[in-house]
Amino acid sequence: MTIEQMNTDVESSSASRGQTDERPHRSTMSGLRERDGSQTRRTMRVGDNRLARGLAGFGIGLGLVELVAPRGLGRAIGMHDNRTLLRVFGLREIASGLGILSQPRPAGWMWARVGGDMMDLGVLVLALASNRSRRGKVMAATAAVAGVTILDVLCSRQLAEQAGMMTETGGILVHKSMTIDRAPAALYDVWRDFDNLPRWMSHLESVRVTGENRSHWVVKGAVGAIVDTVEWDAEIVEDRPNECIAWRSLGSRDVEHSGSVRFELAPAGRGTEVHVQLAYRPTGGMLGGAVAKLFGRSPGQQIQEDLRRFKQTMEAGEAPTTQGQPKGA
Repeated sequence: MTIEQMNTDVESSSASRGQTDERPHRSTMSGLRERDGSQTRRTMRVGDNRLARGLAGFGIGLGLVELVAPRGLGRAIGMHDNRTLLRVFGLREIASGLGILSQPRPAGWMWARVGGDMMDLGVLVLALASNRSRRGKVMAATAAVAGVTILDVLCSRQLAEQAGMMTETGGILVHKSMTIDRAPAALYDVWRDFDNLPRWMSHLESVRVTGENRSHWVVKGAVGAIVDTVEWDAEIVEDRPNECIAWRSLGSRDVEHSGSVRFELAPAGRGTEVHVQLAYRPTGGMLGGAVAKLFGRSPGQQIQEDLRRFKQTMEAGEAPTTQGQPKGA
């Protein structure tokens, strides 16, 4: 999927949300067909949620084993001296599993599971090249993880389609919004200065302007990631002062995405509605090392948290943090 296709999908999805279906029911038969279709969609939704919860339970169980008995699990899959890495993977499995179980529509968390699967496969592939691993066991473990990955991808796509998160070309579409008690011009000015973005985007290491409408982004690696950081160049494709900023990534297919942030006056003069929309390609390339590292967790949740910190920064002057505070036992 190209950037141009994703931009088209973003626009068509935005337009479709603003349209109302006014087609009349022409006959009783058409009404029956609609009810049958609705029942089919409900059945699919229940089935997909059951599969998601089953995969979540499997992940939590595996995560507990990785935490409690990493040495035994390492021997079973032919990998030795990887206790710390297995424990980190265990924490990730438990976190994504709990995220899936806590949400009625856990599409974002399911994609986070897919990212974790890709990390696991990457580690297993590296283990196959090591002289210290038991290759027969590692190959069996790789086949098992590949099978789970296929189930995760299928379930994620179904849930994303149901949630309206899937674009026509198979990309993932995320839209989040928040009302902030500041004028659109003030919010636009702060956002447009890219040096400010790491203040509320916790996954961002830095953003450096490299030319007219172009910048270079560096994102921190997610917990358990194989690579510490991911970098890419971005280009602003639309810039309407006090209203909208739209962008797309350049060059690298590993982090191919596009998006926009819009600033709209809230009703009754109650501040500004900030809308962030992102479209990205969920398959191919370094999914575990790019999409997962791009957000560190569920993309929708990460964007929502970033917006919440942006709101706190603009309304209170800074976003609350626990860094540097004493911790309990």
